[in-house]
Amino acid sequence: MKLYNTLTKTIDEFKTHEEGIVKMYTCGPTVYHFAHIGNLRSYMMEDVLEKYLRFIGYDVKRTMNITDVGHLTSDADTGEDKMVKGAKREHKTVLEIAKQYTDAFFKDCDELNIRKPDTIVPATSYVGKFIKVIKTLQEKDFAYVSGGNVYFDTSKSENYGELAGLSDNKDDLKVGVRSDVEEDENKKNKNDFVLWFTKSKFEDQELKWNSPWGTGYPGWHIECSCISMANLGEYLDIHCGGVDNIFPHHTNEIAQSEAYIGHKWCTHWFHVQHLNDLSGKMSKSSGAFLTLAVLKEKGYNPLAYRFFCLQSHYRKPLTFTFDSLDNCASAYNKLYAKVSSLDTNGEVDKAKLEEFRKAFTDAMDQDLNTAQAVTVLYDVLKSEANDVTKRAAINEFDSVLSLGLKDAKPEVKKDVDEQKIMELIAERTEAKKNKDYAKADEIRNKLAEEGIILIDTPQGTTFKVQ
Repeated sequence: MKLYNTLTKTIDEFKTHEEGIVKMYTCGPTVYHFAHIGNLRSYMMEDVLEKYLRFIGYDVKRTMNITDVGHLTSDADTGEDKMVKGAKREHKTVLEIAKQYTDAFFKDCDELNIRKPDTIVPATSYVGKFIKVIKTLQEKDFAYVSGGNVYFDTSKSENYGELAGLSDNKDDLKVGVRSDVEEDENKKNKNDFVLWFTKSKFEDQELKWNSPWGTGYPGWHIECSCISMANLGEYLDIHCGGVDNIFPHHTNEIAQSEAYIGHKWCTHWFHVQHLNDLSGKMSKSSGAFLTLAVLKEKGYNPLAYRFFCLQSHYRKPLTFTFDSLDNCASAYNKLYAKVSSLDTNGEVDKAKLEEFRKAFTDAMDQDLNTAQAVTVLYDVLKSEANDVTKRAAINEFDSVLSLGLKDAKPEVKKDVDEQKIMELIAERTEAKKNKDYAKADEIRNKLAEEGIILIDTPQGTTFKVQ
């Protein structure tokens, strides 16, 4: 298997520290708001990677953090803690916000057939471990106290910035050299980062802990290093995340982890590109973002969105429009119906099954080419193999792609009064024109209770029967 490695900037043969075992770490969500569909694209592709590694015989041990403290709104160690920001927005405590959005995140994962990692660790549960590692970094002269905070000294890191392709010139990393990075006068070097904030940073921080440096809370970067090393050991095979994590988050993880353990930490870095809408990268900071719940309210099957993402390569930016999702949803429904219609009686042609399996692994072995893997799935359906062999192949593929095709059964159609539904749709459209949104919602909800989902499109409103 070959995968693009962000560290080497090449497509490398995937190798592990221990034969047959993959130690895999995934950067989890900061649970201050709902995950948007761009966030979920990353988790879907990481899910496909994990499932494919299992498919080809690896024993995968995967850990993910939940960031419920310490992630600031700026990469320059400035701004509010995102968790505090979410709590203020909703007039709740930080821990209430964390619980609400952690539950929402995993509900989205369930609906997208994303497997839960073996180990999931909220940052707040490991603060004692963070303090221990920070103390060791200070003892080894990789950390210093300034202005009440503890900083990591990036000038002591031999290969700092290698992952992100930063300059090797140490002078370029000094405070104030680049005007596009906000200056923190407490730092010795521009890219030094906070390991521990004391009360000198934010007086109104809700979550605080006692530490050797005063009452405070951990920085964002330290959590992933500690959670990974505590659960997966000192040698990590693959670290995953979105491309926006490359710098500074993953860059800083490497620096502090290798300073702590004294040797190379992670050999392979896997990053998923952004999902864009027509205005640019989808992000929560813009104030407008799409969630899976919104897609469902509009009548889309979450697995149609998964299908949409799998038809693009994970290293290519993907542009989302409702027109493209409509086309994909239609294709997904046809695919599901085709698989559902396959006969389940007969003998599997083992030679043909092996041929299909090889075509699938050939696609996935080349940098996780899910688009080609989907093409192979269609090739199976178009082939002259018998139905039971086609089903066997598709069931194997679906253990990785997780499109809900495994053992798909024909839909049982409900008898509905289409004329009555269209009358209600017209009544709802008129209510919306009159800005009577309460009545419009009442009609939508009434139909939903009967298993009829309305789908609003630029061309008008249609429906589907669940």
